[in-house]
Amino acid sequence: MTTADVLSAANRFGLGARPGELMRIQTPQAWLLGQLEPHSLPDMLASLPTSLEYLREESGLQRRRAQARQARRTGGDGRVSAQALQQQNRRLYQQAQSRELAARYAVAVDSERSFVERLVHFWSNHFAISVDKRTAALYAAPMEREAIRPHLTGRFGDMLLAVETHPGMLRYLDNVRSVGTGSPLAQRARTRQPRRAPGLNENLAREILELHTLGVAGGYTQTDVTELALAITGWGVPRPQALEEGGGEAAFRFEPRAHEGGTRTLLGTRYAEGGLEQGQRMLAALAVHPATAQHVSWKLARHLVSDTPPPALVDAMATTWTETGGELAAVYRTLVLHPAAWGVQARKFKTPNDFIVSAIRAGGALPRKQPRALFNLLTRMGQPPFTPRSPAGFADEAADWSGPDALWKRVQAAQALSETLPEQRIDPLATAQIAFGGRLDIGTTDALRRAESARDGLALLFASPAFQWRC
Repeated sequence: MTTADVLSAANRFGLGARPGELMRIQTPQAWLLGQLEPHSLPDMLASLPTSLEYLREESGLQRRRAQARQARRTGGDGRVSAQALQQQNRRLYQQAQSRELAARYAVAVDSERSFVERLVHFWSNHFAISVDKRTAALYAAPMEREAIRPHLTGRFGDMLLAVETHPGMLRYLDNVRSVGTGSPLAQRARTRQPRRAPGLNENLAREILELHTLGVAGGYTQTDVTELALAITGWGVPRPQALEEGGGEAAFRFEPRAHEGGTRTLLGTRYAEGGLEQGQRMLAALAVHPATAQHVSWKLARHLVSDTPPPALVDAMATTWTETGGELAAVYRTLVLHPAAWGVQARKFKTPNDFIVSAIRAGGALPRKQPRALFNLLTRMGQPPFTPRSPAGFADEAADWSGPDALWKRVQAAQALSETLPEQRIDPLATAQIAFGGRLDIGTTDALRRAESARDGLALLFASPAFQWRC
């Protein structure tokens, strides 16, 4: 008999049980913690282009578009070139999206370390980028594998710095356009075009404080937002000319000419002028701040335990965070070993992403060579990959995903998923055994037996109330 804790390990902490997985889990806590050992990046992800390669491709297209515009202005034939470049640009984004999503979901579906994959998805949503902003569209998936995965079990401060200096975040929250008003670059611009001089952009600084670290109730002020924004002026990406010439050894560049010098004060602490290092020291302090420990621990517990996580659990995680300087592996361990993480109240309603991935893991229900079909299905359910349309990310509570219209779309998705399996693989009772290990409620089991066809039975399983929850 499969225990409830084994199901929780696979379905609440993980992304859903795969064939034979429940039988391999002997001690749920040990099974989860064993996944946190260092592993290399999956080959399917390691073979994808880097952010620097994407920056170079974009830069090349921008240069050729500029040449086409110049040709039109001088009476040359730039129209055909412009159309061809537009097609190349569209093809770049479409091909990148296709291969990125195919790899991401193939890893999520096939992984035997689904707790780790869930944590990857959690942090990717915590540091949300929405690809409907075109300048960031190529960089959400690379940020996940370049800034989040390498630091998943390390110090939060290292992950924070990697994210905030990644071209995806820098472009999404406009820090690439943030220039200190007293910087050499701004002073020079004002002498040339006073009305068009660049200025300070506070978007990234505000979200670092409100979303990424302290939280909305973390005790910061508007002055703190401005001070942090000034400290990170000059944080951007390599210049197009450097990219075109093959230069730029990294996708991040600090531009001293755009940086606002001077001493800054954040949360009552003074930071001496230091160029790039000033902002780095601010982020390091934010990463270990007690408000950050409490806010992010609460988000982790909410995601892995329940919409209203037990305060004692959150406090224990925050204490570990403070004692270890934000060592994430230690924080995860505190959560996994805490009795409150395994209580009867511990359950989560599946987001559309959870629903789809768990269905595929249990039954291989969607051809993973068709990322567009997966994207369309998740879009219809309200959670298109990497498109939360807000820096706050996708919602993580049952009320946001369990309305009448959302539930009806799940029924439709369940039918669509059941129709993707070849006939020889359709067995609703066997799939239920894979997902629930014999602990599916009697009512749902009887309904599967009475289904008019095996395909209808599989749709019933995926649409059943039991399948909507990570228990």
